Amino acid sequence: MKTVLKTSLVILLLAVIFFSCKPKLEEHPKQLVKHVVLIGSDGFGAYAFKKAKVPSLRRLMEEGSYSLKARSVLPSSSAVNWASMIMGSGPELHGYTEWGSKTPELPSRIIGEGNIYPTIFSLIDKQQPETKKGVSYSWGGIGYLFEKNMVDLDFNGTSDEETKNKALEFIINEKPALTFIHFSQPDNTGHKIGHDTPEYYQAVEKIDGLVGDIITALEKNNLLKDTVIIFSSDHGGIDKGHGGKTLLEVEIPWIIYGKNIPKKGELSSSIVTYDTAATIAYLLGLETPDFWRGKFITEVFNEDK
Repeated sequence: MKTVLKTSLVILLLAVIFFSCKPKLEEHPKQLVKHVVLIGSDGFGAYAFKKAKVPSLRRLMEEGSYSLKARSVLPSSSAVNWASMIMGSGPELHGYTEWGSKTPELPSRIIGEGNIYPTIFSLIDKQQPETKKGVSYSWGGIGYLFEKNMVDLDFNGTSDEETKNKALEFIINEKPALTFIHFSQPDNTGHKIGHDTPEYYQAVEKIDGLVGDIITALEKNNLLKDTVIIFSSDHGGIDKGHGGKTLLEVEIPWIIYGKNIPKKGELSSSIVTYDTAATIAYLLGLETPDFWRGKFITEVFNEDK
């Protein structure tokens, strides 16, 4: 009898050890928000906040979380960084390596169903096929960086104002899961007249006005309560150029505000632009692929301040 009891206890003990040591399967992420609006402003360096008047962006910063020390990937130029922002990886994997890349100069490590390195739009298309998603952009180069067959809006505006208006029409009417809005300013002014000039900061302030219009429209249509806004950029600049390795060119703003986003103010996390896609995926409750290198910014969502 004692032998049977001892044997039973040993088996029970082994079972407890086995199940306590067995790795737990990761639960599918919980969806935190219905709508995400990603606003990207081309050439908007983090340094712009020192001189420009940007009340709309400062509202998002004060009522949400932000970093003015987020970084672009290298080279610090347009296509390579917009691709990284929505592809969750850097150029060594997605292959877009130049400011105006239309196809990867380096073969993409992974080719998705959209025949390019998979973006956040492909994740939504596969995991939430019933939801809407769209892109409204002022610079035509954006059109080469996402799966056109997977979005419900593909609009290349002739101005930032037109781009904003089309995006808002789509958001209000379709209630999409994700809308990516790309503005070409202040980059155009930076190249034509120069960064860190009065004209550059005027262009920055116009972008802030467009952001304010977006916030107002979301509030008016009762959408802001179920929306997260992320604002960022691809690079900064020096003189009339960009693409270099200075902080003025590499440091970009990264601002997140909205539903389930605590009021934390400035973040201490090291943020790279490809973390944006992973953070959007986390917000929408999507599983991210192993080949992505971005990670969601945990500091935004943890309970500690």
